[in-house]
Amino acid sequence: MNILISLAILIPCLLVALGCWLGYQILLQNGRLLLRLEAVEAEIQRFASTPPPDAAPPRPAGLPVESLAPDFRLPDRTGRPTDLSIFQGRRVLLIFFNIHCGFCLRMAPALKSMTSEESGRRPVVVIIATGDPAENVEFFRTNGIECPILFQKEMEVASLFGAQGTPMGYLIDEQGRIASELAAGEAALLALVGVSAPQDSGAVPARYAPQNGTGNGRHHPVGIGNKSIADSQINRSGLTAGTTAPSFWLPRVGPDDSALAETLSLESFRGQRLLLIFSDPNCGPCRELAVKLEQQWRENASAQILMISRGDPAVNGEKIAEQQLTFPVVLQRQWEISKLYGMFATSIAFLIDEHGVIIRDVAVGVDPFLQLFAGAETAAVQLTPA
Repeated sequence: MNILISLAILIPCLLVALGCWLGYQILLQNGRLLLRLEAVEAEIQRFASTPPPDAAPPRPAGLPVESLAPDFRLPDRTGRPTDLSIFQGRRVLLIFFNIHCGFCLRMAPALKSMTSEESGRRPVVVIIATGDPAENVEFFRTNGIECPILFQKEMEVASLFGAQGTPMGYLIDEQGRIASELAAGEAALLALVGVSAPQDSGAVPARYAPQNGTGNGRHHPVGIGNKSIADSQINRSGLTAGTTAPSFWLPRVGPDDSALAETLSLESFRGQRLLLIFSDPNCGPCRELAVKLEQQWRENASAQILMISRGDPAVNGEKIAEQQLTFPVVLQRQWEISKLYGMFATSIAFLIDEHGVIIRDVAVGVDPFLQLFAGAETAAVQLTPA
């Protein structure tokens, strides 16, 4: 009798326990399925928002064609206040320029040619420069660029025109109206006046002149600061192939600035090929480069990529999220790491081998960057001829 009573109590308890276990397993399985579904949806959204490899980057937003160009007053080379309206009656190619932007440096020879030729049919080139006026005046004088140069303090005039980087600009007609969409990059700007951009060689032109008395054919940078070549000891032409890459430790920034607790060093990539890029969130053409490099990085990571940016962490975080960059980005405060690598410009890149030695001379421009990255795996040290 006691056995029957015990069984009567035990069997319902076992059934309840079995039901609870089965229910738990069902909930656990459903939870796993939900997590997998969420992961699949996130992956679908990521691929849906990623442009195909052959897609062109989105055109930069700007002022509508035929709208009245915003007037402004800025100091010229001599400090005299100058309004945009004084150029009415002539077509104007308005260019936003930064002498520390590698893409701007590449455009200097074309600007010299355009501004030194007398042509009543060609628009007058008006450059809006950012940075120290004395440094800019020396740069434009050295490079023979003879056109009106006006100086904004930061990006206050560029923001009126919707230009968030350099080189960018518009064609403005005789009545002071916008006559083109916002053009970004050397080729697009020159196309506005029917001039073809020179073939991209990857070299940085127009800043260099032979140093007096050397006679060895090597070129040294003409100072874009206040010192002459003879007085300046700062390398501004970039470290050459065969040089040991200078070490550094820098904070990393992600899609938000909460990731700044992590630091990366050059030694973190020892044993791997590394494409080291110097960039700036305010450099417009840098966006095109970053997007294309990200696509190439996802398709075939022949080398590691590390981008050294500068400026505000939050702004950099926004750019990383906007461009969906997955390779690491670290921040220098001003130009302290750029100084170590011998060039104050963006965007530029160095290819560094597994032992921390620079394999190729500095690269500037989208095509040289992509070619450098594509051939990174098999590249050997190529010394610059003396």
